[in-house]
Amino acid sequence: MAVAPYAKQPWKTLYLTSEVLFVIVSLPVWAVTFLFIRPRPTWSWAQSMITAVLRIASNVPNAIGVFLPLPDYRAIEPTSDAEGVWIDGVPRLVTAELKVWSAVAHVVPARIPGYWYAKKGFARKPTSPVKHGQRVFLFIHGGAFTQLSAHPKSMTSTLTSSLVELSDYAPHALSVEYRCSSTSPLPERHPFPTALLDVLAGYNYLVNIIGYDPRNVIVTGDSAGGNLALALTRYLVENKGTAGVPLPSPPGRLLLVSPWVDLSNSHAIPGSAAFTNDVDVLGSCYASRECPPYSELAYLRPFGMGMAFCNRYISPASLSPFVQARFEGFPRTFIIAGGAERLLDQIRTLRDKMTQDMGASQVGYYEGMDAIHDFVIFTWHPGRFDALKAIQEWLA
Repeated sequence: MAVAPYAKQPWKTLYLTSEVLFVIVSLPVWAVTFLFIRPRPTWSWAQSMITAVLRIASNVPNAIGVFLPLPDYRAIEPTSDAEGVWIDGVPRLVTAELKVWSAVAHVVPARIPGYWYAKKGFARKPTSPVKHGQRVFLFIHGGAFTQLSAHPKSMTSTLTSSLVELSDYAPHALSVEYRCSSTSPLPERHPFPTALLDVLAGYNYLVNIIGYDPRNVIVTGDSAGGNLALALTRYLVENKGTAGVPLPSPPGRLLLVSPWVDLSNSHAIPGSAAFTNDVDVLGSCYASRECPPYSELAYLRPFGMGMAFCNRYISPASLSPFVQARFEGFPRTFIIAGGAERLLDQIRTLRDKMTQDMGASQVGYYEGMDAIHDFVIFTWHPGRFDALKAIQEWLA
């Protein structure tokens, strides 16, 4: 199958029109069917309906590439729900493998926006120097490396806004507007490790510009953002103390929500969650080794898909023997997964690997029963409150 075959007009409009018509025709069928049979016995009728529509929507990027027009790295879009700031790139902090990968992909650090979110009753942006002991979230949004935004218009911002409400000791979050990847037939730009360069700049901004103690930074990511959160932490852990490179110390905590941690799809075997959890919002492309989604092709373009089978920064939970991902030195971590999501097996593998290397006391895990991928970002999802409560208890 061609990559994003309907990215150009008029095919894009025709495709989107056909998908909308399909949903309109399907709605009454689903409405009646779900009165008697639900995708999961615990799901309500409304949950079944919403998930069915989202499942259709999640496949659209594979057909047209970029789906939703949202703010991006090129400008700060004013909003009453967050405060935008510019974050300078940090070429002086690029070393080791990251330097090599950047050269191969012809990517360089750049100035990008970030958006500050604050707990109600607190100033939108923290004062500098920050109060002693005050924590902060560095939020890295999901969107398969190709979609969505750090801006409040993006659906993932619901998680950012909720996190800052959980504790008076962590009343702020900086969401990084990293550069998203794309590939032909759209412009070929921002492949791996572009996003890693950008989130490294965001982390440096918190520590060396605003003045947070690295031990008080909670690096947080959902879906593809969880992958980047792990990659950033790994880079800081593995290159700590490198001569001539003033890298900040690693963060004090790591929070991963439905992290996408196996781009090699090594878990996509018959009987696995990638196949059996077919009611998830993620489409069947996440269960295929032969036809990877557009997002993987865009993210790994200069290196080829083989990079996913041998790189610990890209597929830290891969079952491939060529991925030697270890987690010694990683900070205290909390992982959230949905019991009905296609990525469930790879997330469990990540949990087990981290527990083996770090110890059970350092790795927390919460699995939402019959919950879909990234369910914590959906305000309508019935499992969201309990997941946020689990995060709150972990933060205490």
